[in-house]
Amino acid sequence: MVVIQARSKKKPTGARIRSARKKRHFEAGHEPTLTKIGDRKVKKVRSRGGSGKMRGQRFDKVNVADGKVVKQAVIKTVVENPANRHFVRRNILTKGTIVDTDMGKAKITNQPGQSAVLNAVLVKEKTK
Repeated sequence: MVVIQARSKKKPTGARIRSARKKRHFEAGHEPTLTKIGDRKVKKVRSRGGSGKMRGQRFDKVNVADGKVVKQAVIKTVVENPANRHFVRRNILTKGTIVDTDMGKAKITNQPGQSAVLNAVLVKEKTK
């Protein structure tokens, strides 16, 4: 089934709006990517105008910025996810997710479902 990003077919009162036209190709969307933890897997999808987007399916490493220094860290698990509380136990990565890495806790700053990389900022350093 196609995901359509068109106007709602209901009025604010709940009444039905009778459509003057059918669905259009430019209104079509995609299902959410639901990026997970695992061996890196990236998929290219066509976007509007013939351009492409890289959808991150799975990531096992993250680029963690600690001040001006950026290092690659291994992701252990998802600690907190503001998008959906059920994403934590499913280990789904979205923007704003706090992950536990070998460097400490880090917050994801980009949208992994729309880019081929995973960037984060160090929130809490690991105590030695």
